[in-house]
Amino acid sequence: LIGAVLRNFTAAGVTAITVIVNESEQDCVDWVRGRYPALDVDFIVKTTASSLESFREVTARGPAGPMLVSTVDAWCAPEDFARFARQAAARSDEATVLAVTPLVADEKPLWVSLGAGGRVAAIGGAAGSHVTAGVYRLSARARRVAEAPPLPRLRDYLRWLHASGEPIYGEIIETVVDVDRGEDVAAAEAVARAGSRRA
Repeated sequence: LIGAVLRNFTAAGVTAITVIVNESEQDCVDWVRGRYPALDVDFIVKTTASSLESFREVTARGPAGPMLVSTVDAWCAPEDFARFARQAAARSDEATVLAVTPLVADEKPLWVSLGAGGRVAAIGGAAGSHVTAGVYRLSARARRVAEAPPLPRLRDYLRWLHASGEPIYGEIIETVVDVDRGEDVAAAEAVARAGSRRA
């Protein structure tokens, strides 16, 4: 999975990347260093209690300004990721942009509703127009997670960020597979095969 994420960032023209792994995953660090020697990968080797804590660690690194972030289980075609990166960069640097998808391939999806101009009207709830896809372009404000109240999960932070007045927009990636289970891997492989046939 990490190889797919690195491939996506490379397709988007990003070559300086921060990656967080658990302390038991040193073999992942070694694999990336051996497979992608040309990439400038800053590894954080730390076991965290939640996705939000990992998110906080990653977003605190790197230069100031907006930051492109992906969870490792968000699988999409590299050309779709690169298109999202371009579309998100065209938005104001003061806004946060979420990749959203109509494909519900997550056991616990985080629903969003998009309003005029792609602005997110609501995050959370039992339904919406799309679900979040695990890929984000965060504003400088959104990267300052420490300013938020104590929250258990990344999805709670996104809801808080929206409620606090952060301008948040959605850009659609038609097919993103949340790879958590064996059948998700099969779904991602099917998408990859379909993409190669189109190419």
